[in-house]
Amino acid sequence: MRIENEELRMDDQTLVSILFPVKNAELYLADCLNSIIRQSYTNWELLAVNDHSSDNSLALLKKYSESDARIQYFDNEGSGIIPALRMAYRHSKGVFITRMDADDRMASNKLEILLRNWQQVGQGSVAIGQVKYFSATPLGNGYQQYEQWLNQHTQQGSNYEDIYKECVIPSPCWFVHRADLDRCGAFNSDRYPEDYDLCFRFYQLGLKVIPCQEVLHYWRDYPTRTSRTDAHYADNRFLELKLEYFLRLEHQQDRPLVLWGAGKKGKWIAQQLVNRPIPFRWICNNPNKVGKEIYGRILEDTVLIKDLVRPKYILAVANKEEQVNIKQQLAGQEYFFFC
Repeated sequence: MRIENEELRMDDQTLVSILFPVKNAELYLADCLNSIIRQSYTNWELLAVNDHSSDNSLALLKKYSESDARIQYFDNEGSGIIPALRMAYRHSKGVFITRMDADDRMASNKLEILLRNWQQVGQGSVAIGQVKYFSATPLGNGYQQYEQWLNQHTQQGSNYEDIYKECVIPSPCWFVHRADLDRCGAFNSDRYPEDYDLCFRFYQLGLKVIPCQEVLHYWRDYPTRTSRTDAHYADNRFLELKLEYFLRLEHQQDRPLVLWGAGKKGKWIAQQLVNRPIPFRWICNNPNKVGKEIYGRILEDTVLIKDLVRPKYILAVANKEEQVNIKQQLAGQEYFFFC
């Protein structure tokens, strides 16, 4: 289907560059590439970067590039996803930039909808789409909950509200103007997880999230998916990133900082704050822990919140019912859930 809308005419001003790292994706690569080729919006280029694959991924990329001039492939000059993204971006020519993973699948109208939505707002915004997991085996409850949570935010464009909980910009289902990607310094950092880092960069720059009511991207889940197996995506990497951006963007020295929670994540955050060192109060509602000393800090009862003036809270409490109770207690105050 060729788009007739005059705003979406095919010219250099609407070329979409798709950044495409590939590593040992032979089993799923053809399915992914076919979903790109079948896009209703046809003015795109695919910058595929083979990241030292040991399977037949490179041969498949070569085959597809020979039959479709919009597909280009390169060998990664470095190692890993970030160097591959840098290389793809360096070779890109599009005014608009998006990303694709080699084991996922695009909805047939993904690029069309993302561009249309972006044009309603223009520069200073990021267009995103809803996502859906698919798998040859039953999906775990955690994946289903994450999909539902993320899509609820995407429907409203409220993604930044929970940015310290999880990555709230669906990867790889974002779409931005090249100028905005340059302004946020995308891919300049070597920090993983790179998609979450980019999410924070969009947030820091103040890019408006454009709501979307449609599923545009399909995430394939399988046991050896990179996000499951690579050390770059371990839980502590996410926590490091959250705390780094919190201290940079949210922390104010003239306001009390309160850490709520003394579980595994709460203890990790407390240790980091002690090591920096950054003053904070540490509270929890577990009577068995109140009064104990950990990392040289005394755990205090939550009743102390009544005496604090304009505090900011890091909430490291994972229990959903407790989260609801905490929200009620902190109504009107500034807090950030880290889980």
